[in-house]
Formats: sequence, structure tokens, C-alpha cells
Amino acid sequence: MDDQRCAWVGSDPLMIAYHDTEWGVPVHDDQKLFEFMVLDAMQAGLSWRIVLQKRENFELALEGFDISKIAQYGDRDLERLVTDAGIIRNRQKLAATITNARSAITVQQEFGSLDTYLWQFVDGRPTLSGWTQTGQVPAKSPVAEVMSKDLKKRGFKFVGPTICYAFMQAAGLVNDHLTSCFRYEELANSSE
Repeated sequence: MDDQRCAWVGSDPLMIAYHDTEWGVPVHDDQKLFEFMVLDAMQAGLSWRIVLQKRENFELALEGFDISKIAQYGDRDLERLVTDAGIIRNRQKLAATITNARSAITVQQEFGSLDTYLWQFVDGRPTLSGWTQTGQVPAKSPVAEVMSKDLKKRGFKFVGPTICYAFMQAAGLVNDHLTSCFRYEELANSSE
């Protein structure tokens, strides 16, 4: 494929596949939204490539990112995760995953779904950024700061503004593909 992509993708087949099929695609499934929340929190201090390489192992270890199952995890489950060499074994991030599953259930009860809650921050429609150069893409945004503050108020962990913005990019709440990238127009047209 000779289509022009965002510069961050590079030549790694895993990154290309992720960019071409997932990054920036609007997600409205609670389980998938939670998966991106978990993976973006795991990325803190690491490269996205490392997270993608461990994604399948995370899916196995976290029972398909099943919110209700993870919310039931206790100390034994946390110890199992911390000793799983196939995933990122950061105790704080893994404990936050369990806490966040519990908080997600509370959000689902209050708003009807995680989807309804998260998409309210962008009024239910993806924000089209229209960046022309990589250097224009911010690490966070005012909306991500509001989301972060609200998530923290609701008990979520590892949800700072930078992690929230990465989540917004991944789950399609914002279209941060460069305008020269073939995915920008495809996603912009699909959200109209």
C-alpha cells in the first residue's frame, strides 16, 4: 500500500496494522473502550510498540478485558498478573486496572454505559484536528484535562491528561491523523 501514513507509524508491520485499522476509529463498545483505557495506562513511560506486542497476552491475562470479571479481582489475581512475564508487570498499573474496572462499573450504572460517559466529553462526535505536521499534535488537550479530572473524581487511576489524550486518539474521540494521511479523510468522512 502506497498510501501516506502518519510519521509515528514507521515500518513495523504491527504498528502499520494498528494505524491502518484501529487508531482513531470511533469505539462505542464498553469492553473495547476499557481495553484502550488499560493499554494506554500501561503505555505510560513505555513505547506503544511494546504495549502492542503484549496486547494478546494482556487479553488472555485479563479475560478479554472483561470489566465485570476484572472488577472482582483480589490480591491473588493481582499477584498472578504481577508474575505474568507476557504482560507489563507494573504493580501500580495492574492495581489501577482493577480499580478502574470497579470505577467503570459505577460509571455504567450511573450513565448506562462507559460509552455514554466517555463520549460526552466530545459531545458524542469525534473532534477533527486537521493537523498538517507531526509537531502540531499535542500530548494533551483541554478536553483531556477535563476528562482526566472527572475520571479521577470517580476513582480512576493512571488517567492523567496525557494518558487521557492518548486514549482519546486511540478510541477515535479525536481524529489526530495528519491531513496528509490516508486515514484522516476516511475517518472524517465516516463520522459525518
